[in-house]
Amino acid sequence: MAQNQELSQDRKKALRSVGHNLNPIVTVAGKGLTENVLMEIDRALEDHELIKVKYAVGDRELKKEMIERTVEASRSVLVQSIGNIALLFRAAQKPDPKKSNLLR
Repeated sequence: MAQNQELSQDRKKALRSVGHNLNPIVTVAGKGLTENVLMEIDRALEDHELIKVKYAVGDRELKKEMIERTVEASRSVLVQSIGNIALLFRAAQKPDPKKSNLLR
């Protein structure tokens, strides 16, 4: 399974429509991208494949940098970023139909 793959526009559009109804699972706040936050994002991606992460960091440039670091650290793909919310995708090794946002 290829990580950091580029997604086609059609695939991104489909992921955005699924992601539209999701709530943020993880919030990145004042302490930034700590080890625990990254572990939680990694676990959430493995469980759900498509997740929203909220960035409550204020500064636009800092938020952009944190999103890039999150994508790199979690080996995920940024599907969309609107306001303080990033929609991330990473295909699970063994998707769980009960947890995956894509298989429901």
